[in-house]
Amino acid sequence: MRKVLFILGQLTDSDVDWLSTHGSRVKVAKGAELIKHGMRIDTLYIVLEGSMAVSTGRGMRIAKVSSGDILGEMSLVDSSLTAASVMAEQDSVVLALDRRTLTAKLEQDVGFAARFYRALALFLAYRMRNTIRRMGYDKGEVANDSDLSDVPESNVIDLHAADARVDRILKKLAG
Repeated sequence: MRKVLFILGQLTDSDVDWLSTHGSRVKVAKGAELIKHGMRIDTLYIVLEGSMAVSTGRGMRIAKVSSGDILGEMSLVDSSLTAASVMAEQDSVVLALDRRTLTAKLEQDVGFAARFYRALALFLAYRMRNTIRRMGYDKGEVANDSDLSDVPESNVIDLHAADARVDRILKKLAG
């Protein structure tokens, strides 16, 4: 199971089509900085391919993100400066969604907004639980970011459907 299930597991096919129609496919070359710490960003990113390192303002690596991860979600929610930098560890592809376009859709389409914010909340809850484990506050267990075995099935859809949706996004953005 992959983290992409949190997002695509809550959205409908038409939601995914909207994202791919209104988002842009952005290639991020290995070593390129997608997000700089302490900046204002107007874009939400969904990692479609590749992997990236997340680092503090002091350069300490705090996470690795890959397919299905969301970047820029905190700035979308509260408009604050970015809390970390994100640099591509390998050639990557992200779906970039302009904040104004996404906000307009969220304001106009209540169903989409409910599904999108639920997906975002589930994703952030997973990330927080994993952070707590990684910091050693959960019975001394060490967490594996890619291990989703303890995630309730009601929070996701089947892997085949999520993979098909990622493929649809990539094909739509490529053509």
